[in-house]
Amino acid sequence: MTAAFTAVAHRGDPYVHRENTLPSIRSALRAGAGAVEIDVRLTRDGVPVLLHDATLKRLWGHERALAALPAAEVRERTGGGVPTLREALAEIAAAPDGGRLFVDLPDPSAAAAAVAEVRDAGAGERVYYCGAAASMLAVRRADPDAEIALTWTTVVPAGAALLAAVRPRWLNYRFGLVTPELVARDHAAGLRVSAWTADTRWTMRRLLRAGVDSITTNRVGALVGLLPR
Repeated sequence: MTAAFTAVAHRGDPYVHRENTLPSIRSALRAGAGAVEIDVRLTRDGVPVLLHDATLKRLWGHERALAALPAAEVRERTGGGVPTLREALAEIAAAPDGGRLFVDLPDPSAAAAAVAEVRDAGAGERVYYCGAAASMLAVRRADPDAEIALTWTTVVPAGAALLAAVRPRWLNYRFGLVTPELVARDHAAGLRVSAWTADTRWTMRRLLRAGVDSITTNRVGALVGLLPR
């Protein structure tokens, strides 16, 4: 583990507050998260909002696709529970102890709007992005200077052409793939290593021993409790 280790709260503090909401972000920051991972998608009228799923069904009980609803209707149907990316950026900016947003983009079509929102808020230093290759290529096209964590789900190394196009600072792995050898390989290539989503203390300790630079977890308080004071 390096001195710059980051404890990342997965969708906020979801065992305390509903995921991808402002109360969940606040709770994660109070628990000591260095960054809060959020998922960003677009409403029908192109507003970036926080939602992991393509529909409102699981979290909000509505059988409607987010992309079929304008932002005003999303707000009405969820009682204001689905925040906009702009509101999440304001939350981070107001946090007394700082923190960053780790913006996951499950849909590449949301990348340009998300990057524009971050730029308009002057929040570039407090935001970095993660996702699969298509989404991260879209981020790189929208912002040549964006900090990117390329999500990778295999032990087969990312190809040189993809790395050259995306220019990630991080490789972001499923926690089960991470070994000390993989971490050493990526560090030798000048990349930082993040792992997701580790929720048991045993797994967190294993990843810390392997030398990862970041762990994403649903139990950020438990992870923070394992870190050196």
